[in-house]
Amino acid sequence: MPFSALLSTLPAAALAAALAAALAIAPTSALAQARPTAGGTLNFVVTPEPPVLINLATSAVNVLKVSSKVTEGLLSYDFKLNPQAQLATSWEISADGKRYTFHLRPNVKWHDGKPFTSADVAFSLNLLRRLHPRGKSTFANLAAVRTPSPLTAVLELTQPAPYLIKAFAGSESPIVPAHIYANGNPLANPNNRAPIGTGPFKFVQWVRGSHIEYVRNPDYWDKPKPYLDKIVVKLIPDAAGRAIAFENGSVDLGGDTPVPLGDLARLKDNPKLGIETNGYQFSAGPARIEFNLDHPQLAKLPVRQAIAHAINRDVIKSAVFYGYAEAISSPILPGSPYHLAAPSPYPFDVKRANALLDQAGLAKGADGTRFALVLDPLPIGDAPTRTANYVKSALARIGIAVTIRAQDLPAYLKRVYTDRDFAFVVNGMSNLFDPTVGVQRLYWSQGFRRGVPFTNASHYSNAEVDRLFDQAAVEPDPARRIAQFARIQQIVAAELPDINTVGPKYITLYNRRVHDHSTTPNGLDGNFAGVWLSR
Repeated sequence: MPFSALLSTLPAAALAAALAAALAIAPTSALAQARPTAGGTLNFVVTPEPPVLINLATSAVNVLKVSSKVTEGLLSYDFKLNPQAQLATSWEISADGKRYTFHLRPNVKWHDGKPFTSADVAFSLNLLRRLHPRGKSTFANLAAVRTPSPLTAVLELTQPAPYLIKAFAGSESPIVPAHIYANGNPLANPNNRAPIGTGPFKFVQWVRGSHIEYVRNPDYWDKPKPYLDKIVVKLIPDAAGRAIAFENGSVDLGGDTPVPLGDLARLKDNPKLGIETNGYQFSAGPARIEFNLDHPQLAKLPVRQAIAHAINRDVIKSAVFYGYAEAISSPILPGSPYHLAAPSPYPFDVKRANALLDQAGLAKGADGTRFALVLDPLPIGDAPTRTANYVKSALARIGIAVTIRAQDLPAYLKRVYTDRDFAFVVNGMSNLFDPTVGVQRLYWSQGFRRGVPFTNASHYSNAEVDRLFDQAAVEPDPARRIAQFARIQQIVAAELPDINTVGPKYITLYNRRVHDHSTTPNGLDGNFAGVWLSR
């Protein structure tokens, strides 16, 4: 008789005894293995090497992945973006939407032993509003942060902010120690390179060009977490080298498609490796070509229109992203209630592109060239450079000679956002949890912030777009917000401060011994407190 049938014939007491005996003799069953086990070192690959280890003044994806292991936020979120407790245990929003009251977790310590209090919250939010690429728009309505008690922080707003409750993850709004940042320039603070936080892991060392090391915080507030003894962040600049590291087991986990897409078919067949596409709800966004509207040639709309007509999004989808993307023309991804599913006003048409340049008086020379441009791809992953190579060949067909410039991330950020010494770039920008936070910074005139990465690098300014963004930021009616964002998308699609090309499908690659790495909408940008390794 099968064991399951036998159990059905037993009385309740005997059934309980039989089940206990079965579990006692099978400690390595699937049930036992599903429970987290403590210990072990996670080898986590991040590329390129982050310029800093805390996301106080940057939203670069490589920084987010390391910052969150040490520095936490007030809240975390489930996959429906419902807020969950983290440094705040509970919260209330006033009926008029102008007051947020956070009740903070007691007995939390910074890694240097100092107590975490509401003063740290007030200091951090005010600093983020000033320094973070999205802080000026995220906290645009924040008038003050009151601290009526050490464990109570009250945010007073000038107007409602319907998106704000979704903005308190550590990967978006990190809470930093006020006592560390109290004096001097926060951008030059040593904590940016050797961070002290409240998180599950403590910073140990950063060996430039090699690795970053973190160890378990034994005093973490969410016991028995964290389960890992150590995290070693490996810095492997070569994409093929990262693929080999996954295959030989020297790397366990990596995100944002850490290997060449051409290698994925082979890696999928490796029984030790798994692929995950969840965990990018916060960070997903379009791949785009962004113009410097202060450039003498690209300031001319017919030139940008010609470039738009010369770009075939389907080629970028298939040749650059191997099909792991969706062709789009909007800065807001499909799947968002705010996405405008309208075709580009500038479809692929090489004949039309050449005609526009002829009409603009930019005739071809004897060598077939009208003028030359330098293109700067974002040096994160291989997709921007691969896209740049396609753009170079596409624009050659309309007489624009393109030179692709290679540089490391700090040089790119300085060139584009501080020196503004560029013509156009290939990059990608996260939509995040709401267009007011993820999209507004790119097209809002106040989003032009020299020296602040991942903001309005095009120097685009349109009074109607500004007005619509300002309205949407405080509009409580979802239908009106949809209409406001739809109109924004129509205007920017016509005026072309950028060309949105595809919505990439990002991939996390992992060794199957790694568990619970993508359990929130910010995936590997989470704190890894619940990550554990099979033995």
